[in-house]
Amino acid sequence: MMTANEIHDLVLHALPGADIEVIDTVGDQNHWRVVVVSDRFAGLSLIEQHKLVMQSLAGVLGGRMHAIEIKTKLPTA
Repeated sequence: MMTANEIHDLVLHALPGADIEVIDTVGDQNHWRVVVVSDRFAGLSLIEQHKLVMQSLAGVLGGRMHAIEIKTKLPTA
């Protein structure tokens, strides 16, 4: 199982400076929602944005983490 802090740190390592919110959706530390706000997403399609986040978690998906919902956003001015 993962902790919210571990997930946060993995995503932050891949996307420095991002604003990241990690939510345990069912309280079992196995099903997560991750909301990432980053200027790194500028010019990328939604799929490309999600791939960046997924790549940061590739080592734990299907093992220590069962399910994840990803939401990506650009910072608002």
